[in-house]
Amino acid sequence: MTILKGTLLLIAAVGTLCQGGAPRTAPIPNDPLEIVSGVIRVVDTPADRDAILNLLNRARSSYALRGDGPGYDLKVSFDVDSGGETQYDGAWEMEEIYGPGQGIHWTAKAAAGYTTTQISLDKHSYGEGPGTTLPLRLHEARGALFGAIATAPYVDRDFIRTSTATFDGVELTCVLLSRAQHAAIPAPGRWWEESEDCIDPQSGLLKLHSLAPGRYEVYDYSDAPTLGGHTLPRKVTVTEGGKTVMELRVDSWTELPSADPALFVPTQEMKEREPGIAMAEARKTSVFYKPGPLAANSTIHPVCVFALIAPSGQVTEAHSLQPSDPNSQAAVESAQRMNFHGPTPAQGRPEQRFVFIIEKFVSSH
Repeated sequence: MTILKGTLLLIAAVGTLCQGGAPRTAPIPNDPLEIVSGVIRVVDTPADRDAILNLLNRARSSYALRGDGPGYDLKVSFDVDSGGETQYDGAWEMEEIYGPGQGIHWTAKAAAGYTTTQISLDKHSYGEGPGTTLPLRLHEARGALFGAIATAPYVDRDFIRTSTATFDGVELTCVLLSRAQHAAIPAPGRWWEESEDCIDPQSGLLKLHSLAPGRYEVYDYSDAPTLGGHTLPRKVTVTEGGKTVMELRVDSWTELPSADPALFVPTQEMKEREPGIAMAEARKTSVFYKPGPLAANSTIHPVCVFALIAPSGQVTEAHSLQPSDPNSQAAVESAQRMNFHGPTPAQGRPEQRFVFIIEKFVSSH
């Protein structure tokens, strides 16, 4: 079993290049939502980096709902259609109540039978529900609303490239971020290791988000709800491999001057299970399927596996973002054998997170 320890940053693939050249990497698959097709430039001056980081911060602040903002009651519904690739397909409902100085109380339930209640109070968290992890699609829905764009210090260290693209008739600034030390000559266009955030520079709103090629979140602000200077999308559509796997709707978002204090009192079951699970930042890792010397005439064919890492380090709900690739099943089976066990967080709170495992298959010509 592969053991990957430590901080799960985007790691350079381990391989040995032959002298006299480097292999090529196959381009990312075509997708109607892969809108970066024009000139891509490297952001390499302090002033340009500051401008891009400010753009990301502006987009991120739109869904930074907690803190000094008003209390609220947010009701969301979403439908999942993963074809059985992930748990609990079908209809979902989620509600979050936030009270400044009180905490966060949120619930979620799926028509397929899953239900959970979670409470966050200052530095304490409590939860009740089945299993030791929250389902991937529930994690995904909350990430789409409360934390699509990665936060510092991660972004501050990233290699940045930008491009402009037109989407739904609006010109967007697309920001490509990575931390890869490329072991091979990358293909033109977006690199496999790059995330992609396309933002309307006029409104500052995030319009398209893609943590890895093959997976895209589209943000629709038609009749968008606003509260306390923040704007949420009315709808978020998530696609994988060209297929819609989730449609999320913000049904209502209302100011709540005073929340019921009883909502923030943990049950006995919650106290016995403390601390609750934290949903941490997504991570990427890049590995060769079979490490070894690479010939100059080789072609690297990546496949990206999207999965959830349980607090134990176990990979769960793993599936390929390139399901039509002939190496797709082998990539998923390899990912399922991995374990990302690491040190317990300083706060002692167990963490689950997304992981994007970019597995690189090599062919020679």
